[in-house]
Amino acid sequence: MQINRTQLFRASCLSLLVTGLSFGIRAGILNKLGTDFQLDKAQLGAITATAFWGFPLAVVIGGMVVDIIGMKKLLVLAFIFHLVGIVLTIFANGYWTLFLSTLLVGLANGTVEAACNPLVAGLYTDNKTTKLNHFHLWFPSGIVIGTVIVFLLNKLGLSWQIQVATMLIPTVIYGFLFSKLDFPVTERVASGVSYGGMFKALLNPLFLFMFVCMFGTAITELFTGQWIDVLLKNVTDNALLILTLDTGVMVLGRAFAKPVLKKISPQALLLVSAILAALGIFMLSTVTGPLIYVAAIVFGMGVCFFWPTMLGFVNTNIPATGALGLNLMGGAGMFSVAIFTLFMGGFYDRIVKEAGSDTLAGKQVLQATLVIPIILIVAFTGLVIYMRSKTKTKIESAAAVQV
Repeated sequence: MQINRTQLFRASCLSLLVTGLSFGIRAGILNKLGTDFQLDKAQLGAITATAFWGFPLAVVIGGMVVDIIGMKKLLVLAFIFHLVGIVLTIFANGYWTLFLSTLLVGLANGTVEAACNPLVAGLYTDNKTTKLNHFHLWFPSGIVIGTVIVFLLNKLGLSWQIQVATMLIPTVIYGFLFSKLDFPVTERVASGVSYGGMFKALLNPLFLFMFVCMFGTAITELFTGQWIDVLLKNVTDNALLILTLDTGVMVLGRAFAKPVLKKISPQALLLVSAILAALGIFMLSTVTGPLIYVAAIVFGMGVCFFWPTMLGFVNTNIPATGALGLNLMGGAGMFSVAIFTLFMGGFYDRIVKEAGSDTLAGKQVLQATLVIPIILIVAFTGLVIYMRSKTKTKIESAAAVQV
């Protein structure tokens, strides 16, 4: 068996690009779907949430079986889910076909992460957080490309079905690439950590803390991005451009993760991210005119490092949690977004009925979401203090041994 690390990484990035494309294109056509199929915001919220709870379902199950069946079989399954989900979306004729197709795409996205997160961590054991940031830059890249596709094809007068069909091209390519490559075993298997040892590591208080924090980082990043066109459609004529702008910032940030992480620890980076994310959401909910694009940049800087740094921190500091630990983190994030999206869809509709204002509803939903990064600021401040004391204890112990 010959493991080609570079080709495996590139194919992984392409599969994650499809995940980002599904997010960006869905965000861009969400209002159009509501109009064409006469769906209210609660129904749109339920459809959108399906992708987010399909993801954790796949990522948790995938995390439990990836060590047994191998990463290659999981990625073949992801390819099938993506292919069927995209085709079914193109031929959707109402709420339930959209619901099912979005679920399949969510399952595909989760299966990609279930296999590729441990794959990247295992391929680059000496540089996990940086390479996970490089890998995860392809998610916002997909969002940027997806929103640009929606914008350009709308200008050309092409249907949302054609916009969705563009995802078939990278899907077929990544499916072909993975079918031709050999895969290593997961890092946990290679290091000889038992299944029991992995489950024991999952009870580590630090892992449980990060697991809960993942709820907040995911909601802050993904809910806001997926609904930005709906929430700000009456504040600016270019609401989708805001999503393109903040995800563009994410792409650049993750591309330069290596020099950033040389200057600042992962836990301190999470704290700074939470502060900027809170400021960005506050600005998005209050400013108008050109300043809203400044708000998008600040928000993008805030959420840029959240997802990959959370995963890298856990896998670096609690490596015995293995693929399951990585995938439970991802599953927790997406599941929380699904629940939050369902709740906020109904909340949006109630505000519109009571106040008769889409603009007011969008601002109030953003202001309600602002509470989450504020809580994260407190949580990550505690994490920075804890890790500093832990490092100090290690240094003192090492000095004592030398004496």
